[in-house]
Amino acid sequence: MMPPRVRPDFEADERTQLVGWLAMQRALVHWKCEGLSEQDAHRSVLPDSPLMTMAGLVSHLRWTEHLWFEVLFLGRDSSTNPQFDESVEDADMRVDGVPLAQLLEEYGRQCAISDEIVADHSLETEIGRAHV
Repeated sequence: MMPPRVRPDFEADERTQLVGWLAMQRALVHWKCEGLSEQDAHRSVLPDSPLMTMAGLVSHLRWTEHLWFEVLFLGRDSSTNPQFDESVEDADMRVDGVPLAQLLEEYGRQCAISDEIVADHSLETEIGRAHV
């Protein structure tokens, strides 16, 4: 199911604004992928950058959510995140054979985890201090 693309109320408080705009940007990712064939989702859009595909971008965004909210903010384990695999360049964008629907589902689940983390913390909580 595609997340709704809803702009937050311009008269809202800071948290509502930040969470609302982030939710809308995440929903735009799903919208831009709507109707893409697997072939198109895995087709490079830049001639000199074969990993720059819509599928690769969705994977990258998923792992970036994990990086910022779980690893850096909460200090959780980074070993599952391919962004930390220094033996493989751009490991988080290597998605050959992974269906776009699966990548979007994983991205959605990661965003839900990020949303829970945001809801559980004050806007003043510093990165790296949320788990102390």
